[in-house]
Amino acid sequence: ATAGLNVVKAVYMEVDVESSQQVAEALYIIDQCQRPDTPTAGAVISGRPASTDFAAYIGQFKGNPYIKGVRQVLHGPETPAGYCLQPTFVKSIQLLGELGLSFDLCLRPAELSDAVKLVDQAPDTRFVVDHCGNADPYIVADIDTPSADPAPHTRQQWLDDMQALANRPTVICKISGIIARVVPGWSAATLAPTVNHCLDVFGPDRVVFGGDWPVCTLGASYREWVTALREIIADRSEKDQRKLLHDNAEHFYTLA
Repeated sequence: ATAGLNVVKAVYMEVDVESSQQVAEALYIIDQCQRPDTPTAGAVISGRPASTDFAAYIGQFKGNPYIKGVRQVLHGPETPAGYCLQPTFVKSIQLLGELGLSFDLCLRPAELSDAVKLVDQAPDTRFVVDHCGNADPYIVADIDTPSADPAPHTRQQWLDDMQALANRPTVICKISGIIARVVPGWSAATLAPTVNHCLDVFGPDRVVFGGDWPVCTLGASYREWVTALREIIADRSEKDQRKLLHDNAEHFYTLA
């Protein structure tokens, strides 16, 4: 999928495994990071911060040079709004900050205000907003589309909430994911308003590229996503393009 695209390093992203398989997933990817024949250099592993067992679970990986952060996907139908604001969850996210680990914010776009409240309660933890806040690029671009959005939001609400997250200096944004939402006939112009808002409000030092493979293939190939993104950012300076595509991730995840 990445052949010829000059992918030199990769950060593994957890795949929402069943809870009983989380340790096995982490051990598997640690092994991958140690291998000389893969670009994988770090990992964001699965976790269930609302569990009373979370501290013991994440404590197993304290100081591991390959474990960079934790994610729990919070946009599934079984996860209610406000789930990340319950006291046990918040305490676990605060613990991640103490351990030097980040937390990925992967919520329904209409619930990004919950992410703002979580960030404010864990000031020593670094956060990554996944997938441009899971925006529907057609809504942001004000384009009619036949696609049925499973997580509807308004354009203005998304713009405002992403700005609010960008106002928190411990938050960065991953430019990823939105390609999975496109329907046939899409172009770089379909994605540009979403990408450009994220780049503009977070600034050149707080954005990282995400391939989101294989989920991206719901809309396009990895190559098509990279090609579209390069078209969108073509007018930005070479230095800022390099930060987005390489340097910021290397710095944030301490991969150098």
